[in-house]
Amino acid sequence: MERTARNAESAVVRRWSRHPACVARARTELRTALEGWGLAPLTDAASLVLSELLTNAGRHAVVSPGREIETRFLLDERGRGIRIEVHDASSVPPRMADPDQDAVGGLGLCLVDAVADAWGFGERVGPGKVVWAECALREGGASR
Repeated sequence: MERTARNAESAVVRRWSRHPACVARARTELRTALEGWGLAPLTDAASLVLSELLTNAGRHAVVSPGREIETRFLLDERGRGIRIEVHDASSVPPRMADPDQDAVGGLGLCLVDAVADAWGFGERVGPGKVVWAECALREGGASR
């Protein structure tokens, strides 16, 4: 189940259950925000980043039942990029796996690192952490 809250026009905030189906719905919300902000060229990169961060939160954030994961899509000050934040109630920091040719999973943050312009994590108001990534348009309208 998802709950919706809208901030200013430069931010979109959504809350999601840990169910894997929410990842596709979150990508749809992200696509809508990017199109509204004139940042459609960022859709592929930003969708991949969101998918990995939200999947990690749903899979690894061990929290009490009923807790939701919050996403925030924030337009940067210049209107040329987006900051994607995923908030969860777990204080366990994300850990980037060592790339392994034979790995079946665990490479999500490696993908985020390769696609996003910057990413990191930190504390948030309330219990848990926020994991964030930024994607911006380059000259000519392309992303990284």
